[in-house]
Formats: sequence, C-alpha cells, structure tokens
Amino acid sequence: MTITYDPLNPIYLDEADTRQEMTRVYDLCHGCRLCFKFCPSFPTLFSYIAAHDDQDAGKMTPAQQDHVADECFQCKLCYVNCPYTPGIHEWALDFPRLMLRVDAMRRENGHISVRSKITTAMLGLTDVLGMVATSSGPIANRVMRAKPGSLIRKVVEATAGVSSVRLLPAFARQRFSTWFSRRTKAEIKTSQGSVTIFPTCLVEYQEPAIGHALVKVYEHNGIDCSISDAGCCGAPFLHSGDMEQFTKVAIKNVATLAAEVRNGTDIVVPQPTCGYVLKKDYLDYVGGPDAQLVADNTYDAAEYLMKVHKTEGSALDTNFVGEVPESITYHTPCHLRAQNIGLKSRDLMKLTGSKIKLVQQCSGIDGMWGLRAENAELSIPIAEKLGNMVRDADSEVVAGDCHLANTAITEQTGETPLHPLEVIAKAYGFKPEETKPKGGKSK
Repeated sequence: MTITYDPLNPIYLDEADTRQEMTRVYDLCHGCRLCFKFCPSFPTLFSYIAAHDDQDAGKMTPAQQDHVADECFQCKLCYVNCPYTPGIHEWALDFPRLMLRVDAMRRENGHISVRSKITTAMLGLTDVLGMVATSSGPIANRVMRAKPGSLIRKVVEATAGVSSVRLLPAFARQRFSTWFSRRTKAEIKTSQGSVTIFPTCLVEYQEPAIGHALVKVYEHNGIDCSISDAGCCGAPFLHSGDMEQFTKVAIKNVATLAAEVRNGTDIVVPQPTCGYVLKKDYLDYVGGPDAQLVADNTYDAAEYLMKVHKTEGSALDTNFVGEVPESITYHTPCHLRAQNIGLKSRDLMKLTGSKIKLVQQCSGIDGMWGLRAENAELSIPIAEKLGNMVRDADSEVVAGDCHLANTAITEQTGETPLHPLEVIAKAYGFKPEETKPKGGKSK
C-alpha cells in the first residue's frame, strides 16, 4: 500500500494499491465520523462497514468502495473539519485527493462507462461550448432555459447525460472578454495594484456581469486590470478522473499565467473552484517553480480587495453613494472555505454598512457532479437544504461567489443572487449592464 496523493507517482493508477489505500482511509473515517454531514459518501461508507459485526472496512467489495467514491462531489469540506490531513497528523488522510485518485484509477482501468465519458467530454470542453453557445445565443438558451422535465431537456439528458430536472445557467449574448476589449477604461490616477483577471468559463460565457462589476470596482480603487490569455482551468476533467486531459490543460495554463505574473501582475479569480485549482491542484499535477509562482500570486477577487484595504499606504474607497441593502444573506462556497483565506467577501460587503447573515451549506453542484443525470436524486436534496436556509435568513439581498451555487439557489428559491463584487459595484453607484439574450432574465 502506498500512501500517496501524488499523480506523478508511478503507483498512483495501480488498482490494487489504490484499493488498499481506500481500505485504510475508509477505516479511519469510520472511526472518526466528523464528516458525516458533509456529503452522501460518508453515510454510505458507514452503512457498508456497519453491516459487518466486526466493522472491518477491509470487507467492503470493490463495488461498495466505488459507490462511496461516486457520491463524493469534491466539496473539499473535509479540509475544514478533518484532524488527520497530511502535515497535521501522521496518518496523512486526504479524502478529497484519494477520491481524485480513485476516479483516475477507475478511468485508467476501464471502470468508467462510455456514457459517463461522453458526458465528461462534452461538458469538459467548456471553452468550445461557450464560444458556440454565445455565438448562437437564443438557440443555446432555448435548451438551457427549457422547462425542467420537458421533451428537449429529456433529449439532452439522453444524449449528453445532463439532468433534465436541474436549472442550468444561461449563456450571455456577449462574452466578458469582448466587453473588456471594447469598454472605456477608467482613468487611474493613483495606482494601488495591477492584476490579470482569470475570468473563468462561468464569467466569460455565462455571467459576464460579475466580470463587469469586478473591473469597475477594481479600477475605481486604482487597480489596473488586464485579462489572462489562459483558458478553462480544467476542473471538469479533473473531477471526472480524466487526468491526462486535465494535465494538458494545467501545463498550458501554468506557462501562460506564470509569464503574466512575471510581467508584474497578480492573478485574480472571481469563481472559487477555479481559484482553488490554480492555487492547489496545479501544484500537484504540474509542480515546479512556475506552478508555485502561479499559486503564490493567485487571489480570490474579494481576497485581493481586502488585501489592498488592509495594506499600509493603501485603502478602498468606502464612500458608498449607490444602493446599499440593509441586510444580505451571504452563501459561503465550499471551495472558498477550503482555501483557508477567511470570509473576505463578507468582510468586503460589511464595509458598505449592510448586515450580513451567513449561510454555510453546500449546494451539491461541484461543476458537473450535481448536473449529471445519475446524481440528481442525491444532489437536489442538498440544494433544497441550502434553499431553505436562504429563505429562513429572509434578507433584502442574497449574495454568493459561486455562480453554479447561485443557480442552485435560484432553482430552489426563485431568488437571483448577486456576486459580492456586484453588491459592491451597486453600492458605488455603478449600473449593471444588460448581459442576457432576449427572453433571458437580467439582474
């Protein structure tokens, strides 16, 4: 047995070795149980082990082991709660990275269905899909906004494996990068920083209003903005076990982003999952000085602003002359909590004087996992719990950093959450621009 989560280790994809490590980790998790409430994996794991009088994790079948892995959606909350993670405890237990290893091992050894591979291939090509969809606008959104359970959605489920009952984020009529190149750039009199925006696929193709708000808020505060030439971070491939495709994407992006950092800019990411990938996963799958340089200079969008605000000799403008809500329900995304940077979006919105109510409940989406047809039965109750908590908070405005989690909130409550940067942009008095095609909803 090899206790490794290093994808470059020669034994990483060995099935026998991986399954021995699964037994070790499952036994430790069964004895601890601190993570029982985070995802379906753990109740399933505990029930399989409890079925044996001696509660021996080694008696689980490969199918039972895989069932546990199938129900992990990489929320990363194990890192927030687990006392046995590498560097903290000698047992060096890393459940999320073990699950990534399991997915990669199963794919390598032919245990992934053709249907699942097709879904990954289609949804993983986010840049291709985004460029086609934003060009065809009304056609793509006729599918994306089709009524859940409708014939067109059932056809998509049958062909692409995307759930026919989940609300899907619509595509914008203008890409963020197009808006960025055409905008009238604000005059920066006193510089407080220089950043390269890694827009992410969600902002580039589906919710460019987040990018608009980011640029306006940053430039208003003397932070010069450019846009990265890097493409999709590769998370859909990583979280589906396609290590080969993810590594190709990661190597290319690391080279691009490292060059941009050497040109004198920090990297700013407005979506939590992509920020996590740049900070953490590129180190594992690419490694080396360039990956470390990228990780050391990557910031969440709110994290960077609070860094500026708290740095001696610089500060954000706190004269908010626009719309300032009395209360805001703020959903804290799992992949932002796992970055261990604190609640920077909450701190940023508190500068406006708004009362912030926290909701810390996973949306159960994780990119593709919650949108796959086979996971709908498990993922929807998780989203329902989040929706109930948002309703109970009963605030004037709902905000959250993750657009996919925000879409789940809309699905469950009918509310359209704002990104924290959109809250700040409105508080400064900036008016949102029309981004949705005709027939789509706008903020």
